[in-house]
Amino acid sequence: MKSTLITALILVLGYLSYTYIYKAPKYTAGEKTEEIAAVLRDGSPFTLSELHGKYVLLDFWGSWCGPCRAESPALVQLNQRMKGRKFAHADGFEIVSVGVESSEKSWNAAIVRDQLDWKYHIIQTDRFKSPLTLLYKVREIPTKYLLDTNGEVLFVNPSFDQINSYLDQQSE
Repeated sequence: MKSTLITALILVLGYLSYTYIYKAPKYTAGEKTEEIAAVLRDGSPFTLSELHGKYVLLDFWGSWCGPCRAESPALVQLNQRMKGRKFAHADGFEIVSVGVESSEKSWNAAIVRDQLDWKYHIIQTDRFKSPLTLLYKVREIPTKYLLDTNGEVLFVNPSFDQINSYLDQQSE
């Protein structure tokens, strides 16, 4: 009985450890992110390096993801607060949303419905097997990275309070 309980405990702990490691984001604070080359929702080409000099919130989300959609109002509010903001060491702030999707129609509808009115929207239509989700090892959403002006990670999966506080401290 006791050995069965210990075995079960070891298996549970092993599974939880594996799940934690497997789902851990690729980057940690201080690391430089990979370049992103994609096409935006409006059809224009995009590279992440175009935004060097600005703070960037890289947001992996999905129209089908309840927690992602629940964050939409906070993203919209963050974008509105930071639009045109002057920073001591940055040229501005941008959100880059990467839709982890299987349906472009649902993705577009969610962007409109949730009023995600920023320019940088990218769709990845093979969900977690898409090029950017594989490149960034995104295995669950939402996943967020707040990047500095050189594309280095400041925070991994920060709360909106953390993002607002950090950016407020950097404002002129």
